[in-house]
Amino acid sequence: MAAATGASISLRSGPPQLHQNLATSSIYGSRLVSLNASGRSSLSFRSTPQSVRLQVSCAKKETVEKVCGIVKKQLALGDDQELSAESKFSDLGADSLDTVEIVMGLEEAFDISVEEDSAQSITTVQEAADLIEDLIEKKA
Repeated sequence: MAAATGASISLRSGPPQLHQNLATSSIYGSRLVSLNASGRSSLSFRSTPQSVRLQVSCAKKETVEKVCGIVKKQLALGDDQELSAESKFSDLGADSLDTVEIVMGLEEAFDISVEEDSAQSITTVQEAADLIEDLIEKKA
């Protein structure tokens, strides 16, 4: 992500008295942009930057769906509870013990063994599915 703080761009055209300056500054994550003509502000607006998320997923859809089913079962979620690859275990009400039980369920269902370090880093359905596929690939 790129950010500019205190940058200034001058736009000059026509007679010197009509020179315009465009100044941007970043203040606590917000960006203020002003267009000045002859020292008077003629345009000013403030915007808040939006985060852009790039997601790279290598797990198969079937793996993600199976993980969703196991998570639903372990957390005793109703059929009406929608889960997706982005679902966070903590948002579903899972504590650390629940997460351990989810990992144990995944190990049993996929016939894999998850190391403790890897198990502690799993926070979403997608992360679990990606880890499972990595472990299955290494096992083969």
